[in-house]
Amino acid sequence: MVALAVKDELIEILALVKDPEIPVLSIADLGIIRRVEEGENGHPVVVITPTYSGCPATEVIEADIASMLKLHGVPDFEIKTELSPAWTTDWITAEGRRKLKEYGIAPPANRGKVALLGHEEVSCPQCNSNRTEQVSEFGSTACKAQYKCLDCLEPFDYFKCV
Repeated sequence: MVALAVKDELIEILALVKDPEIPVLSIADLGIIRRVEEGENGHPVVVITPTYSGCPATEVIEADIASMLKLHGVPDFEIKTELSPAWTTDWITAEGRRKLKEYGIAPPANRGKVALLGHEEVSCPQCNSNRTEQVSEFGSTACKAQYKCLDCLEPFDYFKCV
C-alpha cells in the first residue's frame, strides 16, 4: 500500500500541475485528482476525473501530470481516468473559486441559487453585481458562458455549473 506520507507528498506534487485552460488553477483546485493509490506493481496510480467528458485538455493534463511526477523523481506511475461519478463543479475548492474570481471568471453558482426562468444567478467578478445577463451560451471554452455586467458594463466568462 502507498504509505500515507508518500501519498500526501504525491498529492502536493500533483497540486503543482496547472489547468491548461485556466492557468491560475491547479488540477487540485478543480477537484480533478480523485485519489492516489498503489497499483499492482507497487507503483503509484493517480486517478483523475476530467471536468467534462471529451474535454480537449484531458490529454494535456495527463501529460503535465507525467512531466511533474518525473520532474520530482517519480519515474514509475500510472494515470487512470475514472468517469463515474462524473466530475461536478461542487468539487472546485473554495481556494479555486477565489482564484477564478480574482482572474476575472465568475465561479459556478451554488446549486440552490437560481434566478427567474431557471437561469443561474451570476455575480460579476469585477463589481459583484448580480445585475448580469448572458451574452452567449459558450465563452472562451465550452465549460464557460459569456456574460456582461449591467452595472459596470464589463464582459466576463462564467464557469458553468455542472
